[in-house]
Parts: sequence; structure tokens; C-alpha cells
Amino acid sequence: MSADGVFQTLHGLAALMWLGGMLATWMILRPAGLAAASRARRLTRLADIFPQVFGWIWAAVLILPISGVALLRLHFTGFETAPRGVQIMMGLYVIMAALFLRMQGLQLPALRKAVAAQDWADGMAATKKLRRLAIAGLLLGLAVVVLAMARQLNGV
Repeated sequence: MSADGVFQTLHGLAALMWLGGMLATWMILRPAGLAAASRARRLTRLADIFPQVFGWIWAAVLILPISGVALLRLHFTGFETAPRGVQIMMGLYVIMAALFLRMQGLQLPALRKAVAAQDWADGMAATKKLRRLAIAGLLLGLAVVVLAMARQLNGV
């Protein structure tokens, strides 16, 4: 397999991990947590599960820029010569990474702190914020996928 093929594969798999993690956070984990019998149990379950999902998202956060820059270097002479769509994708990555860092660095600790203090109202507030950030990250990620697919269809 060529270097291009390796980096394309890594990039695609990382994008799937990212989108899958955001989708799981929004559509699977939180609703599953809400189905638990009590607030205490569901918030405790979420506080335990989110770090595992976030581990996979962290892998994507690291692989995407490495493979993306490698692809940029293989196909273009630099960022300034890359097509506008590639530049937009890179900008959206920065925004998505910032959203994820907010989830990981602020909301997950807030959820864990609330669970430790048995402050279920604050725990529910933290999960709502996690859900909103996951929705934003998922929508931005889907926009990046649409841009990438449009580039492929146009042969750019």
C-alpha cells in the first residue's frame, strides 16, 4: 500500500472513531443512562462510561491532524496551496477539537464531581452540556465528511 493509501485509511478510520464517539455520546450513552432506575445510578454509570468513549475520541483527535498534514504534504505544497475545502476542513477540525477539549476538560470533571458529591442536579446539568457539545461536534464532523465526499466526487 502506498503512503497515500496508508494515510487515507488512517484518516478515514479516525474520522469514523470521532463521529462514532460523538454519536454514541449523544444518541446511545446519555439515553441509556437516563433509562436507569435512579438518577444516582444513571449518572454514576455515565461518569464511568464516558472516559472509555473519550479514549477512542482522543485517538482520533491525535490521528486526524497527523494523517491530514501527511496527506496535505503528499498532495499540495502546503496549506496555502490546498483547495479551499481542505482549508475549511482543517478549520472545522480545530473547532471540533476545542469542543471535545471542553467536554473532556470541563464537563466530564463536572459530572464526576457531582457524582462524588451526590449532587444529582449538577450531574444532570453536566450531562446536558455534554450532550449539546456532542451534537455540535457530530454536526461539524458530518459537515467535514460532506466536504470530503464532495471533493472526492469532483476529483479534487
